[in-house]
Amino acid sequence: MIRKSSGSGRRILTYPNMHPCDSVSPLTLPNSLIHLGGDICSCKSKFFSVNKRNARETFRQITNLLLFLREVRDTASDLPDSVVLSLSDLHLTLQKIRYLLEDCTRDGARAWMLVNSDRVANQFRIVIRGLATGLDVFPLSTVDVSNEAKDLVELITRQARKAAFEPGPEDKKALKDLMRILNHLEEGNEPDPIEIRRILDHLGIHKWSSCSKQVEFLDSEIGTEFYNEEKERELELLSSLMGFMSYCRCGIFDRVDFQSQHLNARFNNGGEGFKGINVDDLKCPISLEMMSDPVTLSSGHTYDRSSILKWFRSGNAACPKTGEKLINTALVPNLVLKGIIQQYCAENGIPAVVPGRKNRDISRTAMAGSSAEEGAVKILAGFIISKLVNGSGEEMNKAAYEARILTKTSIFNRSCLVESGTVPHLLKLLLSEDSNTQENAIAALLNLSKHSKGKCVIVENQGLDLIVHALRKGLKIETRQHAAATLFYLASVEENRALLGENPEAIPGLVELIKNGNHHCKRNALVAISGLLVHPGNHWRILASGVVPLLLNLLRDSEREDLVTNSLAILATLTEQIDGTVAVLRRGGLRLLVDILNTSTSKTAEEYCISMLLALCVNGGLDVVARLVKIPSLMRSLYSQLSEGTSRASKKASAIIKILHQFYENNSPSAPVLQQERSVHVW
Repeated sequence: MIRKSSGSGRRILTYPNMHPCDSVSPLTLPNSLIHLGGDICSCKSKFFSVNKRNARETFRQITNLLLFLREVRDTASDLPDSVVLSLSDLHLTLQKIRYLLEDCTRDGARAWMLVNSDRVANQFRIVIRGLATGLDVFPLSTVDVSNEAKDLVELITRQARKAAFEPGPEDKKALKDLMRILNHLEEGNEPDPIEIRRILDHLGIHKWSSCSKQVEFLDSEIGTEFYNEEKERELELLSSLMGFMSYCRCGIFDRVDFQSQHLNARFNNGGEGFKGINVDDLKCPISLEMMSDPVTLSSGHTYDRSSILKWFRSGNAACPKTGEKLINTALVPNLVLKGIIQQYCAENGIPAVVPGRKNRDISRTAMAGSSAEEGAVKILAGFIISKLVNGSGEEMNKAAYEARILTKTSIFNRSCLVESGTVPHLLKLLLSEDSNTQENAIAALLNLSKHSKGKCVIVENQGLDLIVHALRKGLKIETRQHAAATLFYLASVEENRALLGENPEAIPGLVELIKNGNHHCKRNALVAISGLLVHPGNHWRILASGVVPLLLNLLRDSEREDLVTNSLAILATLTEQIDGTVAVLRRGGLRLLVDILNTSTSKTAEEYCISMLLALCVNGGLDVVARLVKIPSLMRSLYSQLSEGTSRASKKASAIIKILHQFYENNSPSAPVLQQERSVHVW
């Protein structure tokens, strides 16, 4: 009957009404209340950053209430309806108390609870008054309890009504100091670090990671409320707090306290083991993302709920991994795996995915959410540069890491760091002999390359050659992976595409990554090559790099849809010209494309296959058409595209059908001898 809550599925300072089930046995209700009261009292051992006195008073009241409830449970054999109704009301009140205490002890919400200390104190007042009201109307005369128990109820009621609930004096002082610091930041003035440490000590924030949790929580709250016009003032306060906590994380704490193997886990999501578990097992086989709501099929395989539902809605009734036809499509929640995923995310600083939440819209961060946040980030940018220029090796690494975090999810932060001159110093770190420093620098540059001016500044400071160096000589695979992604964003500018094509190391470096890199490396290298192909002058360079056999092997061996689709995209572009057609045909690509077209469930992949087949027919001539007409299954797939494919795939499929029919007509026994057409010999 009692739903355990970790707070992860509920917005902070919200209290849903959850009455006990109507069909619950009256004798079960006292046990449920006692269990709920025990949950509340277990919070005594947790740290309360604010409203400590109010929490202590609440624990005292609940402890006394438990004595009464135990006697009701032990003496009552049959509870009248009036008692059941009163106990149900108490159950609702205790749930609200538990939610409130969860919010007060949530690690990431400490700064937010401080600025809401008045509101929280008022909530304590409301729930304890509600407790008093529930006991006041409790029909004591209908239950056989001792006089001492009845006296205890009267005592709880009297004390609950008399107790004063308000923020403690230390909370008021900390809040006053905090608001003064926010005013300093609004004016662009660097605050007094002694005052800041006083506030952080009050909140129990003594480490970089604790400070980072505050930023992540505040950012998630901003993302949730951003489109709510009624919360404009609240959003401004949230943004100011986030700017303040970002400043504290970077400027107050000298050391990043994550272990080295976890330092970049939130960005890499690599395949390192976690307590004996491969992290890839925590990702959905369909979406390849960390699962938020894992469910298990009758086949025994687990998928994220949203991904498998899309799979079913598309008309599939088989297990995606095994192809086994499912006896039923029942989805069984995998609570054990869900707990492991939540624990992994918590320990590695990865924001937990909330089912049903909209994807983050980073465009909202083009401007700072408040003047205080703007001032804080500008001060931080100068601080980061000073460490990049004059800091020790460890300080440079931390500064690069802070730049990486700041630029991860905010356009405004990227703009500030570009304008302040961070790019040249980050580029120099690509030559660092420290693998972590090199990786953090390229990851920060990757984020800055998504900014329009950032692209220009990188190129103006000879950044293309340095990034290609990181691609070829990066000390960690993650460094080479980020370098490939950075080249993709830089290649969105026509001049950069030409310059990268002329660099003798760029395209070979990407091809090497496709050959020997992990899944993320291959994906980034593929999209980078697609970007370079937009420049016509790069066509022959990419073809000469030997990429075609690698791409065809990926199509044969890879089960990852993104790698297949990206490989097809490159091949489709290459086969638009005759030399690309020859390369694909000589490596046995024709039959492979037909097989993919016949079996693929991706409309994008099917469209690329159709485009390539048409290009091969046009550029390859009769030799190619003659081979295609001998594949009976092809016509079925082509006709399917006419009704089910995209508009472009449908038009191109129609063109191929016309070519094949014409070949039949021209080569039937009664047809005249055709004039020899140009053709490419297929090996």
